[in-house]
Amino acid sequence: MGRSRYVITEPDKPHFMTCTVMEWLPVFTRPETVDILLNCWRYQKEHEGLQLYGYVVLENHIHFIAQANNLSKCVSSFKSFTARQIINHLQAHNVERLLTRLRFSKRAHKDDREYQFWQEGVHAELVFSEAMMREKLEYIHNNPVKRGYVNLPEHWRYSSASSYAGLAGLIELDRW
Repeated sequence: MGRSRYVITEPDKPHFMTCTVMEWLPVFTRPETVDILLNCWRYQKEHEGLQLYGYVVLENHIHFIAQANNLSKCVSSFKSFTARQIINHLQAHNVERLLTRLRFSKRAHKDDREYQFWQEGVHAELVFSEAMMREKLEYIHNNPVKRGYVNLPEHWRYSSASSYAGLAGLIELDRW
């Protein structure tokens, strides 16, 4: 999975993961780009056995906790599919500033594409206990609060915090 020092150590166990847009570009300020992520997770939950325990989408990166029979493959296909769809969306809407940066920041060895959307690899940490699951969910849900975007975690639309607070969320979650 890329050139990351983080690896998915036990592919059938839950992992806390972070994926970051190249150059930390603010791509997820548009609801349409966030919908691409959510729709991909929905598809993977239904067709690839992905279990999604929590997530947050910020303007330039995502955190999520997930598990699957082959999590490495799921994450790889997630990143590949969402990158293609988001670049297509940016092209269709003539978002040249972002496209120029994604073209410029593409790694030299990536000669099979014009753009690179996600940073290589994925920061993955095995979630090995219930206490760690709670800790990572709290971290995910409090990220927008720490940034000063909202006062309460459940007020951030693009997060699983509302589901854990008993409110309707944007995507059905699995419970560990």
